[in-house]
Amino acid sequence: MANFDVYGVGNALVDTEYEVDDGFIRIANLQKGVMTLVEADAREKLLHLLEHEHELQVIKQAGGGSAANTIVAVAQFGGRSFYSCKVANDATGDFFMHDLQAAGVETNLNAGREPGITGKCISLVTPDAERTMTTHLGITASLGVNELNPDALRQSNYLYIEGYLVTSPSAMAAAKEAQSIARAAGVKVSLTLSDPAMVDNFKQAFDELAEGGIDLIFCNEDEAKLWTAAKSRDEAMIRLKSICPRVAMTCGKDGAMVFDGGTVSLVPGFPARAIDTTGAGDMFAGAFLYGINHGMNYLEAARLANRAAAMLVTNFGARMPTMDVRALLSSDY
Repeated sequence: MANFDVYGVGNALVDTEYEVDDGFIRIANLQKGVMTLVEADAREKLLHLLEHEHELQVIKQAGGGSAANTIVAVAQFGGRSFYSCKVANDATGDFFMHDLQAAGVETNLNAGREPGITGKCISLVTPDAERTMTTHLGITASLGVNELNPDALRQSNYLYIEGYLVTSPSAMAAAKEAQSIARAAGVKVSLTLSDPAMVDNFKQAFDELAEGGIDLIFCNEDEAKLWTAAKSRDEAMIRLKSICPRVAMTCGKDGAMVFDGGTVSLVPGFPARAIDTTGAGDMFAGAFLYGINHGMNYLEAARLANRAAAMLVTNFGARMPTMDVRALLSSDY
């Protein structure tokens, strides 16, 4: 029996959320609905614009990072998970490490942390529940093969690779090394495309990972269309099936389209009054991975994942309390 259901590798960030309107997004000169990488000085300018010029207050601060959110969700459902990442030996890094530990996630961080600045993300939430993110990677930009734990990876059912890693040469090297270790050990490899901007700007990197062997792709409809140059979700699914033997593609309020290796199914979503879509895809992936590791078929796992994502977006932040997550397992989803 494997020690872990899912072994994740990805960025380590602490998220800070603010409520803004579309006018602020324009003033800040940001592209709505996508993640933008920024340097430390640009982050400070944005914080000044938020807190001093517009006198906006933080509504939530929490551990983040796309794959981290997914791995935490797996643990919250009751699964066993491990996360490889990089934070600095600073107060923000302490916050992140303790956040993982509180969720029951094992990690490489106990082996020691370097001096530096832990990565941070400013998430701007507009009234339509869309999130626009600016991320200063800090020390997580230097995530590399040294942060991997090959023994834990070999003892896992699934490897989960965060798509945002393609922006960093060292992180991309870590992703490819983890993929190689997993395939040699018979561990299934899953990949999330993470963000339309990542697919648009780093398509070749995703192609390389696909060539290395992917067993399950997570994406949303926009990411799928960009990667495959398709004009519809159906066309995108056909092309994804030629790249990967199994697919889980979220389709907003319509739910998710999944391919289990034999059949393509559209699994309806759940109605929700969304106030913040931050982390919806991450939660979907976490619930889905938990499901397929614990006896569910793809339809059952997608129903659970749709329900979890629908519940998440009714609150601020990319994570939910563990008691709320566990309650989903006994609900009629």
